[in-house]
Amino acid sequence: MSKYDIEHSHGMHVVHDGPRQAPPLLLIHGSGASGGCWSPLVTALADHHHVIRVDLPGCGQSPPAASYDVPAQAGQVAALLDDLDLRHVAAVGHSSGGYVATALAEQRPDLVGSLALISSGPRLGALLRQPFILRVLLAPPLGPILWSRRSDAMIRKGISATAVCPVDVPDDVVADVRGISYRVMRTVLRRNTAYIAERSVPERLAALEVPVLVIFGAADPRWEPSSAHQYEAVPNARVELLPGVGHLPMLEAPETTSKLLLGFTATGHP
Repeated sequence: MSKYDIEHSHGMHVVHDGPRQAPPLLLIHGSGASGGCWSPLVTALADHHHVIRVDLPGCGQSPPAASYDVPAQAGQVAALLDDLDLRHVAAVGHSSGGYVATALAEQRPDLVGSLALISSGPRLGALLRQPFILRVLLAPPLGPILWSRRSDAMIRKGISATAVCPVDVPDDVVADVRGISYRVMRTVLRRNTAYIAERSVPERLAALEVPVLVIFGAADPRWEPSSAHQYEAVPNARVELLPGVGHLPMLEAPETTSKLLLGFTATGHP
């Protein structure tokens, strides 16, 4: 693996790994996370791709933005890809990062050659009652107070609450999550909800002519795992359910997840 560049572009912290001449692979994290969450996959992916990891606005090392609407975030990612002169990128999104990847394909089909969605809930009705620690941290009146006083251990516990097996949360992810403000986190969650309430992800994907890979933990505690099958209605889509895996396949099953992504990008279709 060759990490050759770190930059700030269009209001986002961006990390490049792998050779520039390799096929481009864009990694978009979910809510309350950062590009560091992909670390367990990067070595394997960068052997075959120019890997581009972004910290979405207000997350990780990226500054706050004027808007956290999903289409607005996708527009910033599109501007980055335009600056890099990249087309037909394999776009991968985890959780709500899958919504940004989908919106990117909706806005700029010339930029997206294939889509991989990891643990991206298809519609609001599939959302489960969230783990207790997340409900406490995110809901008033205690949320704003506890959020500002989070310890590293509490941050790790909050991230791990969406997994079903022990995970090693990278130190840089903990530091990045600490930098996300309560207001930004709440706003991002509301905008994500608005995006899938307006139109479900399978409906949006069905209108696009792009190969789709869906990876879902069969024990996901955030989204009803069986809802992953709703993506089977999308033409050119393949659904992979990972037994014994929760909401964080990149941390819970990095080898399996990277193999699925590499197999998908190698063929260009499900």
